[in-house]
Amino acid sequence: MKIAVLTDSSAYLSKEQQEKYHIDVVPIPLIWDGKTYYDLVDISYEEFYEKISTSQTLPTTSQPSLGQIMEFVDRYVEEGYTDVIILPLSSGISSSYNNLVNYAAEEDRIKIHPFDCRTTCAGLADCAILAARLVNAGAGVDLIMKDLEDLRKTIGVRFLVDNLGHLKRTGRLSNAASFIGTLLHITPILAMDVQKTGHISAIAKERQYKRAYKHVQNDFRELTENKDYPIQATIFDAANP
Repeated sequence: MKIAVLTDSSAYLSKEQQEKYHIDVVPIPLIWDGKTYYDLVDISYEEFYEKISTSQTLPTTSQPSLGQIMEFVDRYVEEGYTDVIILPLSSGISSSYNNLVNYAAEEDRIKIHPFDCRTTCAGLADCAILAARLVNAGAGVDLIMKDLEDLRKTIGVRFLVDNLGHLKRTGRLSNAASFIGTLLHITPILAMDVQKTGHISAIAKERQYKRAYKHVQNDFRELTENKDYPIQATIFDAANP
């Protein structure tokens, strides 16, 4: 058994991490003012945040095409891989996972194992790194998929945004209808439902940013206290420390 690990650029793995753990990354297409950029190839996340702070328009994203995925699969087949574990962006905000499930049923040259982490960014990176570490340790696919399920059960996500307009416009906020219209001078606290659907939803709101930040701190404490395993936290400031 020879197993490959493939994820997409929403995991934001560094080049060093990709090389250290032997993880391949499919870049997500980003469409901005009629031009297509490939995430972390044509535009870094630093450049993204700089551009979004000055641009009059907002970008849209597209899931990696099946053709992009097939290029990696073709290479794996040529190199003698028997299996590939693919970890895409959460099914709650993208159709990538469902498309991979359909593709896996049709591909007979290699066994494709899609895994829905139901998260993105650091949570997706943690899943990809775990899978790759287990591959490098000689684990089989069944054990890896089981350990990924166990890790997913422990992941929690909280984040804040200045406004919900972009999430509402793209359909990525599951309870947008109930929350929009109540947000004058309100900071919403958002979460990803990693244990169930992988959707983004607004779970609370505060009237001041500092109070929202404190709310997230309290959530973190409640989610992590009295656990019998080590806690790993990743803080991402979106170029706004």
